[in-house]
Amino acid sequence: MKALIPVALIFVFLAASWANAQGQQDARYAIALHGGAGSDWLKLDSAEQAATKASLRRALTIGQTILKDGGTSLDAVEQVIRHLENDPIFNAGKGAVFNSAGGHELDSSIMDGRDRSCGAVAGVKTVKNPISLARLVMEETRHVLLSGDGADQFAKEMAVDLVDQKYFWTQRRYDTWQRVKRKQADDHQGTVGCVALDTHGNLAAGTSTGGLTNKLYGRVGDSPIVGAGTFADNKTCAVSCTGVGENYIRNAIAYDVSARMAYKHQPVKEAVHEILTKTLDASKNGLGGIIAVTHDGKITMQFNTGAMARASADSTGRFELALGE
Repeated sequence: MKALIPVALIFVFLAASWANAQGQQDARYAIALHGGAGSDWLKLDSAEQAATKASLRRALTIGQTILKDGGTSLDAVEQVIRHLENDPIFNAGKGAVFNSAGGHELDSSIMDGRDRSCGAVAGVKTVKNPISLARLVMEETRHVLLSGDGADQFAKEMAVDLVDQKYFWTQRRYDTWQRVKRKQADDHQGTVGCVALDTHGNLAAGTSTGGLTNKLYGRVGDSPIVGAGTFADNKTCAVSCTGVGENYIRNAIAYDVSARMAYKHQPVKEAVHEILTKTLDASKNGLGGIIAVTHDGKITMQFNTGAMARASADSTGRFELALGE
């Protein structure tokens, strides 16, 4: 009988170890975010770069805290992007670029990897946080995309925070608009985005932008186009893009990352690299970047411009911030 006691204890120990390992596996989370691609990030002075990294750190901490506490990937994505929309450093919400008419038109989308539910808004003019309105389109309507005056009217009905156009104005964006109108280049693709995997195994992605400086009024880029600028599927990955939106729309870039994983069985890092070096030809204005997180927590953040404001964290202790290479 005594000989059986150690054996029983061994079984108890092994069972406890297995349960603990399963708990650790179930608790895995990962998150990545971007604040736009372009070499302009490297033209900032040291104080401006420090301020940008501080904002990225705050955004990443917001998302990581939600995930560590067992919150959903959707909540993490929305709250991270709301922070970025509220910071005039970035081209989304406060600090959005000027269109050719001297106004601001904002686009955003969000997607749930569990069932590919998604919502988006395009060309909104009075919404403080377009990402939250996009989520309401997903959760409160039978539609995917609302645009222009209709989206602004929906915002009123949903009682979200509304602002006057002057709220989006910043001197920095105004000066950039004047330079672009004088045919001087603008190498700042300032879309913001976030992708996340939560401890429940669910993926989500979101993207928000003010668009391109001096764009034609009414122009819509890839950010509110699900499959172009945003995509999420629990079977593969969550993706958010930044760059010249027309090229991302033409090539269904965000979906293509997922498709390459599903049909070609490409690792996400390889899929994104191939897209940025082959599909998006930098010599033909295919400039930009892509962030993605997979169903098993792998993160990639790549770009073919001089820099991309970005950050990432996961449950293994990763916590990274960067602008350049």
